[in-house]
Amino acid sequence: MKNLLTRICTVLCFLLISEGLSAQATKAMFEFGKLTSFDNVAADRKDKGSPLKWFDVNTSNETWTVRKDGSLISTGKPIGVVRSEKQYENFILHVEWKHNEPGGNSGVFAWSSAVPGSNRLPDGVEIQMLELDWVNRNIRDGVKPPIAYVHGELFGVGGVKIVADNPRNDRSKSIENRAKGKGEWNTYDVICIDGVIKLSVNGKFVNGISKSSQKKGYICLEAEGAEIEFRNLKVIELAPGVTSAEQTAPLLP
Repeated sequence: MKNLLTRICTVLCFLLISEGLSAQATKAMFEFGKLTSFDNVAADRKDKGSPLKWFDVNTSNETWTVRKDGSLISTGKPIGVVRSEKQYENFILHVEWKHNEPGGNSGVFAWSSAVPGSNRLPDGVEIQMLELDWVNRNIRDGVKPPIAYVHGELFGVGGVKIVADNPRNDRSKSIENRAKGKGEWNTYDVICIDGVIKLSVNGKFVNGISKSSQKKGYICLEAEGAEIEFRNLKVIELAPGVTSAEQTAPLLP
């Protein structure tokens, strides 16, 4: 009888914990940015879109703050991401960002599974956001990293394969250095269609990748150790294409 009661208590505790974790996973941490459709934009409708909901993956409530003006600030700590509510396949992303610390590191992940790896970051294609002084603060054995690092590199992570437009090892570098430094706002326009990404940095398309092995998944915002601000984020969802299950990130509960 005692053993039976112990088992029942164990099962009940497990169910309560599971329910709590499930509720936590399905509750948005915050709203930031707008989601609209290409049809709305093309028809010049007055609909300004619906708020984008972001769900915590492995950061904390103290990591992110939405201000009264609608902008978002991240402390960068702990390292990790928040993810979009739904998966996206073909879309246009507009986002403005600025680093508040020299050498700051952050980024956005497209087509991600939103499941963190051993480095606390997920798979997908990373659209990198680095502050210009990063190269000076990451000298190894007297060698400074290429300046291309800090001007909007694109690369597959977590096993996602890509073909670089402008190869630098396994990454794609911008063909013109256009990013601004600490305290200055940068604008990224990112077109993601059928495994192809084209990146505009401050008003000019300068980078791209193609043939991404994963081309449908979550959008993730990254915290990577330094304070960064985001504003005016908008996702314009486009019509779907032909994407197989193998090219799609697993759905999260």
